This record gives sequence, structure tokens and C-alpha cells, in this order.
Amino acid sequence: MALDGITISALCYELNEKLSGGRIDKIHQPERDELIISVRTFGGAYKLLICANPSYPRIHITNSQKENPQKPPMFCMLLRKHLSSGKILSVSQDGFERIIKIAIESYDEMGFLSEKTLIIEIMGKHSNIILTDKDGKILDSIIHVDISVSSIRQVLPGLMYEIAPSQNKKNPLCASFEDVLFSLSHSEKEIWKQLLDSYTGISPLVSREAVHRALGRCDYLGIEASREDFENVAKEFCEIISCAKEKSFNPCIIIDNDSSKLLDFCSVHISQYQSLAKIEHYGSVSDALEDFYTKKAASESIRQRSGDLLKFLQTALERCYKKLQIQDQTLKKAAKREKYKMYGDLLTANIYRINQGMTEIALENFYSENMEEIKIPLKEELTPSQNAQRYYVKYNKEKTAELETLKQKKLNEEEINYLESVQEAVVRCETNSEILQIRNELIEEGYLKNKGRLLKKKKETITPMHFVSDDGYDIYVGKNNRQNDYVTLKLSRSTDIWFHTKEIHGCHAIVKTSDAMQVPDETYMQAARLAAFYSKGRGSENVPVDYTEVKNVKKPSGAKPGMVIYASYNTLYVTPSEEEKERLLANKDKS
Repeated sequence: MALDGITISALCYELNEKLSGGRIDKIHQPERDELIISVRTFGGAYKLLICANPSYPRIHITNSQKENPQKPPMFCMLLRKHLSSGKILSVSQDGFERIIKIAIESYDEMGFLSEKTLIIEIMGKHSNIILTDKDGKILDSIIHVDISVSSIRQVLPGLMYEIAPSQNKKNPLCASFEDVLFSLSHSEKEIWKQLLDSYTGISPLVSREAVHRALGRCDYLGIEASREDFENVAKEFCEIISCAKEKSFNPCIIIDNDSSKLLDFCSVHISQYQSLAKIEHYGSVSDALEDFYTKKAASESIRQRSGDLLKFLQTALERCYKKLQIQDQTLKKAAKREKYKMYGDLLTANIYRINQGMTEIALENFYSENMEEIKIPLKEELTPSQNAQRYYVKYNKEKTAELETLKQKKLNEEEINYLESVQEAVVRCETNSEILQIRNELIEEGYLKNKGRLLKKKKETITPMHFVSDDGYDIYVGKNNRQNDYVTLKLSRSTDIWFHTKEIHGCHAIVKTSDAMQVPDETYMQAARLAAFYSKGRGSENVPVDYTEVKNVKKPSGAKPGMVIYASYNTLYVTPSEEEKERLLANKDKS
């Protein structure tokens, strides 16, 4: 877990500095397992977010606004009763565990000062928020744990608070260089796992970082290491732990270079990913956690909201792929229809040689140069003329089937192309409004039923992405079919330059200009790289991107959203870049 003992230590130091002496102004519980506590201090007002969600347990100062339920939950009402207008005395860490204790002094119902402790346990699926009195008796908790849930430790009102059972690990704050060295052995276990199993509050990320700093890679086995290697690991591990002792933290977020996915966060600098990830540093732990979990939550929300769309699209595509397979088989069968015509012609030419009741006849094939004999099956109950007509009927049937199948196959391929483009657009979605636009598009196209979600066109705003090239030219990019149509057919002029990945599903991009000949080459390249970035070729190199003037781009009558044809184009081969995309986006704010 990234929210390890070091990060908890950094949080306690930061919260203690900012919140100690502050008064609790408001308490809200926007989610079942989440609190937001407003605190007024001499230095300003802060909002403290505390979350016991099993997937994202955390505590940090936040700026986010959340809608509160009309009726506050029972736990929220109890906290208001005991903690409203209370003074925060201290924020501390229990040992080096993932447990934060906030000591609060407030007046009880009798008017006497009393001390309460709000305990935040950040332990994955066992996370909890617990309020105790000065004697350690539990007043209530946001999640009740009875004996049916855990036979080891119950968390219920009236019971005495007990810390979660220890895993017999040592506190790294109390460990010396010799202690760390003694915990390492020449075993088959990886060295970072030996550190993880020996000390409490240490995350895999931190233990791997210590080994990487010492040995240059993370996967060293104990059996591979020398005495000097162990000494180097112990030294680096102690230096990392000293950050917590000396309150010298360097909060950062780790972002995958290829996918831009948030990988992790830490309170010390991380070097183990090298060129595979980008490290973003922050001025405070709260800022890092706020940014990390806001983006994570947004990404999770997008994933959940788009999940049903992706499932529907995949089902629709599989149905189309199966239909395409059947159509190909039908065409393959129809390709043999000339044989039936030949049989009919041969039977008609030799009808005098055929007697009713025959099951087959061998005739010379006059369509062949060698005039070889060919055996033609016959139905004995039919006359010679009827047998010949039977083959003509089969020929015409297969011919008609081929013509109709070719029409249906073309429509099916167009539908596959459209559904794949929508699927790619869903994958690229970054906001809920983009998902809603795609959902509305599918409703209008008849793929989804309208369940009250369809927006009226006059109320719907379509806003494509706006970039500015380094040469100062405006570049607009659509992220779904509706935006693509808007960019190409409404926003653009005939002299603008249009970009699209060649035979790859992606966005439409335009460069606004009155004269294409005046646009610098670098602007062409930057627009092409943006078109490649927002396409299925995003992670590839040398992605082909076609470009032409908008006047050469046409939308066929009856074509589905986002579908266009174009002529008189050229092709650029580019490699999309996340850094360039961010820079061109920032150029818009500077202009």
C-alpha cells in the first residue's frame, strides 16, 4: 500500500503543523465511509478529508466540494455532538503503523471539558474511523466490526479500543544499521521482501526503492548478494527511514510514461522506474494525495460509467463479426454457382441422351479444351428438362444471394467501422460529458433505448479540444464522432487543414488558417502528432496521418456520425507525444 508508515508520518507532521490549535467548525459525511471536517485556525480555514473506503482509504487536507445528504448519517450526528467547536490538540501516529490519532478537546453535554480521540485506521479493507473517550472506550465507529466479521478484534460502541494485532514486525524508526543488516539473509527470498517482512509500515514501493538505490535493480535475491551488497541496502534503507525521523519529506506521484496511468505516490523521491515513468513532485503530502486520488477517482468514475457502453459495443461488434463470417461463407459458396449453370447447359444440350430414372450421367464438357467427361448428379423422379431447370434455378439463387450478400456485407463492414470508432472514442473519454455525448449518439442512431438520458440538441454543447501550435496556429481536435463532425463540418473553413490517421480509428483535427501554404512545417507535424495521439495508434511509432484541405473532405449522404471521405491528400509519419500534447494545451492559456 502506498499510504505506508512514511507517508503517514509525513501527513501527521503536516496536519499537526496546520491544524493543531484549530477549532472544528463543521462536520459532514458525504459518503457512507467518508468524512469532511472543516477546521478554523489562526493560519486560515482547512477542510480535512477522512476516508475509510477499502479501495482508497486516506486522510489529507482537501479543496474538493462534495454534495452532502439531506439527512446526516448517525455517525456524523454523533461526531457533531461530541466534536463540534472542539479544539484539535494534536495529530499523531501510533508507532510506525498506518494509524493516525487526532486528540480533540471539547465540552460535553454537562458543560465540562473532555478529551476525545478520533482514530483513523488506514488498513485496506480493514480501514475504519473510530471515536473514543479519554479512557479509550469506543463511542462509535463509521464501520462496526462484530464477532461475525472478526473473532480477533471487535469494534463496537462500549468496547475498549484495541490496536489491530501486530504482525510481529519491528518499528523501523527504532532500527539501527546493524539491526537492518541482521534482518537480511542469503535466502531464496528477494531482498526487498525480506525488508517488507521485517519492518512495520513499509510499503513494497519503499522496500524496492532501497534495494534499487543500493544495487541498481529491485529483483536481487538474498542468495545473490554479498556482504557488501547487504551493507549498501541497509545503508539506503536507513537513509530513507531518516526522512521520517528528520521530517524531511519529498512527496511525489509516479505516472506511467506510455499510458499516463497513475502508478503510485510516495513521500520520498522514487528512482526505481527510471525512464519508464515520470515523477511529479509536490509541496505537501496533502497536495500529492489530493491530486492522486482526485485523478484516480475521476478515472474510476469514467471507467464505471463507460463500462456498460464498452460491454454493449463489444457485444454488438461480436454480433457483426459473426455476421461477417457467415456472409463470407455465403459468398464463398456463391462463387461456385457457375458450375450449376454449366450443368444446366450440358444437360440441355444433351437432353436426348437422358432418360427419366437416371441418377447421374457422364457428358463431355464442351466448356473445356480437352472435352473431358464430367459426371452430373440427377434426380431420378425428375424429367431430363426438369433436371436441367433445377440447376438453372440453383444458379440464379446463388447469383441473387451473392448480390444481396455483397450489399449486406458492405453495410455490415460500415457498421463495424462505426462501432469500432465509437469503442475507441469511449476508451479515450476523460469526462462524464464526453460519455454522455457518445451515449446520446448511440440513442439517436438506434443502438440504445432512450431512457430519459437523451439531451435536447439545443441544450447540448459540443466543445472540441483546443490547442495552439508553437507557431501560434489554433488546432482543434474532436474526441468522439459528434465532435469530429462538428470540427470538420461546422467549425472549419474550406482553407483549413484537416488531419486524420490513415486507416486507423481516431479523431479529426484541423489547423485554422486562411492560407495553407503559409502554415509552417512544424505546425503540420504538431497537428499530425495530436491526431495520432487521439487515435488507436497512440502508443505506436511512425503512425501514418493523412492531411488535406477541408474543401477536399466530404460527408456522404446518410453516413453515420464521424464518417467522411476525402481526396487529394498527403501523408505524414509521426510519433505521438504526451509531453508535446500538454505543452500545446498550455500554449492556449498563454495566447
